[in-house]
This record gives sequence, structure tokens and C-alpha cells, in this order.
Amino acid sequence: MNCLQRKLAESLVIFDGAIGTEIYRRNFFVNASFEQLSVTNPDVILDIHRQYLDAGAEVLTTNTFNANARRLGKFGLADQTATINRASAELARQAVREAGLEGSVLVAGSVGPIGEPESAADTRSRDSILVEQLEALAPVVDFIIFESLRTTIDLAAALEAVKAFPELVYVLSFAVDRHAENHSGDGISEFGRLISTFPGQRPTAIGLNCGGGPESTLGELEILVKRTKLPVIVQPNAGQPRGVDGRMIYMTSAEYFSTYAKRYAMLGAAAIGGCCGITPAHIRELARTIKPLMRAEKQELPKVEIVECDLKEPVPLAEKSSLGAKLAAGKFVTSVEITPPRGFDLASTVAGARKCKEAGIDAVNLPDGPRASARISPFAAAVAIQQQVGIETVLHCCCRDKSVIGLQADLLGCAGMGINNILFITGDPPKLGDYPFSSGVFDVDSIGLVKIQSRMNRGIDLGGKSISAPTRAVIGVGADPSAIDLEREYRRTCEKVEAGAEFIITQPVFAIETLFAFLDRIAHLKTPLIAGIWPLVSYRNAEFMKTEVPGVVVPDAVMKRMAAAGTKEEQREAGLEIARESIAAIRDRVQGIQVSAPFGNVDLALRVLK
Repeated sequence: MNCLQRKLAESLVIFDGAIGTEIYRRNFFVNASFEQLSVTNPDVILDIHRQYLDAGAEVLTTNTFNANARRLGKFGLADQTATINRASAELARQAVREAGLEGSVLVAGSVGPIGEPESAADTRSRDSILVEQLEALAPVVDFIIFESLRTTIDLAAALEAVKAFPELVYVLSFAVDRHAENHSGDGISEFGRLISTFPGQRPTAIGLNCGGGPESTLGELEILVKRTKLPVIVQPNAGQPRGVDGRMIYMTSAEYFSTYAKRYAMLGAAAIGGCCGITPAHIRELARTIKPLMRAEKQELPKVEIVECDLKEPVPLAEKSSLGAKLAAGKFVTSVEITPPRGFDLASTVAGARKCKEAGIDAVNLPDGPRASARISPFAAAVAIQQQVGIETVLHCCCRDKSVIGLQADLLGCAGMGINNILFITGDPPKLGDYPFSSGVFDVDSIGLVKIQSRMNRGIDLGGKSISAPTRAVIGVGADPSAIDLEREYRRTCEKVEAGAEFIITQPVFAIETLFAFLDRIAHLKTPLIAGIWPLVSYRNAEFMKTEVPGVVVPDAVMKRMAAAGTKEEQREAGLEIARESIAAIRDRVQGIQVSAPFGNVDLALRVLK
């Protein structure tokens, strides 16, 4: 096993971002050779490497993307090819050495496409030009990464050059479109055929770099992971600017980038970094949010072991609550999701719940610290609403913040206060919220917590102790019909129902066909499903939902309708109509609708259901 294989096997690996972008930001312009700066201005390149290391990069890429004789020849530097490549590799090594990270941070020698000859006098073969660059890089770096391979010609040249280095550790990284093809129509399939028939040393990993930005790269990755067993390295660029309120804005903020990085990780990416436009700030946010998540995912959550003892008969669903009675009878139910406030004044929350009751809504849904935010206890909000308004609540119970001891105490508190409709969720990790330094508990996940509540519904706690009388919780769980890994989502949904779930509420649904496909898949579970609906309030809100919220798919047709609406009022009305049309389309396939009150706008949510 080589050094890169070991690194990729340990955990998800963080690569650095762009070198050229950082050079340009330091007032060096494109009429100069950026690669020559490794010789003429080494402190600039060294500083860039240091910033990426400080941001958390575990692989540094050398400043050699265009350091081949043909590209350097445009600046009259072809005779300095070996010097520039060695100097660039030594600078990356120096940065690692100075940081005391030898052995834990790898250096990758960047090799870009050769380019077309400038004149008929340039008769050297592509692979011989690459061999010259590799001879300078290979003795210094840990591995070679052939970047931005766009054509089969580029790939064939790289593979031919590799033959001269039988022990070379290398990566092949492709720049393709969202359909995993290049401009000539060649794609991952053709690239894969060339690699599979290559008689020499195979690549340790393959990658995707550059492309059309984080969102486009996600589509490419979905295709690639299904067609290779090699580890995949993902390095998107910052994409193209978009028009927002008359301004051209680059949407790839550090937070946006890390959101997509999480999706890459969920799809199975072995390493994530960045290409053109991705800066140390992006890599810092990537390392801050993704690495802790991947460590947590590699840890097995404790199994919920129930001590066997005498179990009481559970209370029938129809007798647990009004919502449970309607679900048991197969009646259509409605709820409105109201997020508890960040402060402690519940007046507006109670007032919103009162509007829901007057409108004939069945229940008010109360999230528990969504996106790892700190808000008033949803339990306190539920008690206030039920006592002051007289409408039932659906209380979220999150695994993130409490041990199984605290969670059981809360569930007993719910039973004592008559809060009988509970939605069990695993919860967003603290690293994604306002308090990244906070520790998530996660003694169990939502499946384990459902098992605990199901047992308490039969009069026994996790330790096998009698709680005198069975609790009367109506057990709900979440589901994501648009999940990137649908097989995992389907499996977990089945496990939740097997554990005792009595109803399901989905993420906001915009792609109707996706919901229908999920419903068909889980039809055998015979579990009531309530579809989530989010009324879009503006085009910007639609863009946020499409690009920033994992688990939500906003179709292009919806985006076009929102974009076509002119004023903010017209955009709000368009979002309202889209929500109503969605409900009309799915009403016969689901047993209820939950409408979110966007930004606390309960009136808008009620207009959707009117």
C-alpha cells in the first residue's frame, strides 16, 4: 500500500485549493508565467502553501500545472523546465517541513495538459514532454496528479508517460461537464476503457476537478462513483457568477462550498479540495465542517440494547392523541411548522399557533434547534401552545444534545405534560451551526431513539425499569425522498418503521416525481406519510433552497417560474401558487401535508392550505 492509499483509507482527506487564483490576488498578472514565480518569487508561493496548511489542507499541490516545456516555451522558459519543477516541489516540501507535518501531509506534483504546439517546429510527442516534467517532480513529491484531463488525447499521453516510471504513484483527474462528458462527447466511460486496458501501473485514485462549479460537479460525481471502484478525489472550481438583483455575484462562498462538500462525502468521495477560485478560506471551512462529520460517521453509534422483561400492551394509536386518531382512521391531516424563537418571548409563537387553530389545522410542528441553532426549548413552546391555545403539537426530539438519560427524562416529561406527538430526528451536527466548538452527544440516532420510545410505550425504559404506565407517544420520523444516497434512505426508513415509527414527515418537496418514486418504494410499509411543503417567498429563497439545503431538490422549471416573476410580491405569489399546485398533485398519494412557515410567516403557510 502506497502513501496515498494509506491516507485515503484512514479518513476523508482535505486537499488544498487553487494556486493560480492566489497568485493573481497578489497582483501578478496573466502575462507572466506563474510557474516561474517558484524561482523568482519563492516567498509568494511558500506563503500560499503555508496558508493552505494553516487552513487544514492535508495535501499540498505544487505550482507546476503549466510547468511543461511547451507551456513554458510561450514565455521563453522551456530550457528551465527541470529547474522550475524542482523548485516548485521543494517549496511545497519546505512548507510541510516547517510546519512539522512531515508524514501527515502529502505533496502532490501537479501536471496539466500539454496544450497544442505553437509552430510546426514543435515536433516533440506529448508523452515525451510529460516525461521531462515527471523526471523533475517524481523524486521530490509523494505522488503525481494529472489535472484537467479533458480529452482522450490528454489521457493517452499521461498513460504513455507513466510507462517510464513503473513505481509512480499517480492520480488521473478529469475536467468534464455535468453529464461527465467533454466537449467532444467523450466521457467517463471512454476514459474508463482506456484506463482499464492500460498495461502499466494503474492509478491509485481518479478525480474530478475544475468543471462548472460545486453544483455541476455533484452531478458528475453521481455518475463517476457508480462506474469505478477506485477512490475518487473531488476538486470543483468556484463556478460562474450569477445575476442577483442586478448584480453579478459569485455564489461559491466558503459556506456554500462546504455544503456541497458534505454532499460529495455522502456520495463516497475519498478526498475533497478545490480548483480555480477556491481559496484558503474555502478550505478552512471545509476542514472545519467536514472532517469532524466524517470522524463521527466512522464511529459506530452504540447499539440500543433493551433488557428483556414484562412488557405492557401499548395504547392503540387511535387513543393516543387527536392526530393519532386521524392517522389511524386514514383521514387527511394538516400541520404548520413554526420554528421556536431565539429569545424567550413566546408571544408571537403562541399567536401563530392560535391562527392555526382558528384555521382548522390539526397540529403545530416545532423543530428542535434546526441547523444546530440555539433557540428556546421546543418542549417549553409545546407546553405553552397546548395550554394556551388548545391545539396539539408535533414536538421534534433531537439526538444531538443529550445522553440517553436526558432524552428519556424529556420523553417522560412529554408524557406527563400531554405532549403525545413526537417526531424523532438524529439532528444536525454542531459543526454546521453557530457553535462549531460545541460537542454533539449522539448516544443514539433516530432509529435507536424510536426503539426507546416504543419500549416506553409499553411501560419499560432503556434499562428495563418499569415506568408504571405506558407512555402514549405517537411516534413520527423524518424521510428525505431526494436523498443523494436513496438506498441508504430507503433502508433507514424501513428500519425506523420496524423500530416502531407510526408516521413519516418528509423534507420539503418540490420534485413531485421524486416523491412518487419514494412512495412507491415504501408502499409495503403501510405507514402514513405527511409531505413537507415550503412556500418559496422569493427567487433568492428558491436559490438558497436549491443550492444550500441538503435533501431539497428544486427543479429547473420551478426556478424559471420564480425568476420570471418580477416584483417581490409577484415572486411571493408565484411561490404560493407552486406550493398549492404541489399539494393538488400529491394530495391523493399522501395522508397529510405539513407546510413550513417561511421566516415565521404563519399567514403565508395558512394561505397555502386555504
